[in-house]
Amino acid sequence: MPAGPDAQTPPPVASESFRDAAAAVDRIAELYERNTAFLRTHFEAWRRGAPLAARVRAFYPEIRIATATHAPLDSRLSYGFVSGPGLHATTVTRPDLYRRYLLEQIGLLIQNHGVPVEIGESREPIPVHFAYKRDINLETEQLGQDWPSDRPLRDLFDVPDLAAMDDAIANGTHRSAPGEPAPLALFRAARTDYSLHRLAHYTGTRPERFQNFIVFTNYQFYVDAFARMARERMAAGDPDYEAFVEPNEVVTQNARLGPLGPVGTAPLRQPPMPAFHLVGGDHGGITMINIGTGPSNARNMTDHVAVLRPHAWMMLGHCAGLGAAQRLGDYVLAHGYVREDHVLDAELPLWVPIPALAEMQVALEQSVAEVTGLAGYELKRVMRTGTVVSVDNRNWELAGEGDVFRRLSQSRAIALDMESATIAANGFRFRVPYGTLLCVSDKPLHGEIKLAGMAGEFYRQRVGQHLEIGLKAVEKLRAHDRERLHSRKLRSFAEVAFQ
Repeated sequence: MPAGPDAQTPPPVASESFRDAAAAVDRIAELYERNTAFLRTHFEAWRRGAPLAARVRAFYPEIRIATATHAPLDSRLSYGFVSGPGLHATTVTRPDLYRRYLLEQIGLLIQNHGVPVEIGESREPIPVHFAYKRDINLETEQLGQDWPSDRPLRDLFDVPDLAAMDDAIANGTHRSAPGEPAPLALFRAARTDYSLHRLAHYTGTRPERFQNFIVFTNYQFYVDAFARMARERMAAGDPDYEAFVEPNEVVTQNARLGPLGPVGTAPLRQPPMPAFHLVGGDHGGITMINIGTGPSNARNMTDHVAVLRPHAWMMLGHCAGLGAAQRLGDYVLAHGYVREDHVLDAELPLWVPIPALAEMQVALEQSVAEVTGLAGYELKRVMRTGTVVSVDNRNWELAGEGDVFRRLSQSRAIALDMESATIAANGFRFRVPYGTLLCVSDKPLHGEIKLAGMAGEFYRQRVGQHLEIGLKAVEKLRAHDRERLHSRKLRSFAEVAFQ
């Protein structure tokens, strides 16, 4: 998008080639900081009443790479290379947050293709809202409550353009125009910024707090147990973690690093989908998010978490057991999904299979065995592996013994919930390794419905053990290198280079 002859922009900077990833990321950071500062300066002057002579505009940094050969690379690789010769590019944002990620991705490109990357300014404008790392209103509230009203904001600055923030690249529907570079990453800069701001809104914590291993749950009981466990680990000086962060930036520091805390004030009311972070070095810890009930919530949160490029995410929650032999408290390890949640039907057609991922399955099964003390045939006493159905109707069991029950039987499903298939499908869609371990909390088809007294006893008995299993699985996944964990099952034959 051209700046226009009358626009105020920072002085142009020539693109430069780099064969060193660290130097390339330094240049990205330099361009980003310069251009966002330019927008903030002019916006705040306008807020104070200074007139603007022309539209103010600045652009995101861009990474480009040009290759000229069809020669195949190491076939074991799942990312870090472009799919064919030509020009590939992507815009990037927040190099402070993504520095480690960019170092890895750019380093792999240079190493695998033996050519430099080019860093320069793109033609994608930075919306003025995204020139601020937090909410623009909070960042500038000291300037006064009322914005100048003589001209609309969008007449003077670029604002978020949802038409330019779609997920066509991730969905596999993007087609580059003639002469336009092919995409280098799943998300361009503005789409990333949009989700970073949404994450802060929904979870009550900054994107910087999120860890590389994400656990989703559909019950507050799990979050309460996670918080108790995290505080105990902080008090005990656990060597694997540095701090525990709760919504509203309440921080409990590890006792081995200084005063325990917590520091900060808990929110008067919890955010819509609160996140809790057990912080590890290099973001290698665990984030737990209570997404609540329903596929819409599950999609909403995974749509946004995906821009952080986590190493893996998993679902730990409750489900309805469908098998007559199952008992309350039994575990279900999903190896397949029936998607009757419908929230991703347009982006990911139902004919697309959602495969089980070996690394995730093994980590979860081994963790169940270690925590319960059972193995082999004995493990079948407490866990079944099978198909999970996710629906968008919480009262599915009231449909009667008709088409719904027949489909459940034909699918060989052993459990039903409202979120797991959505989380797995969006993991497949966004190339994030996924897994599901559920716990049977009721059996409506067999007369065991969830009542208050039964549920309370069940939660007391099982939530702690279920959470322990999930955290042990994360520890096993952390032992994998990133390349091994990101299975080629998640990559198409014409894939973007960045993981």
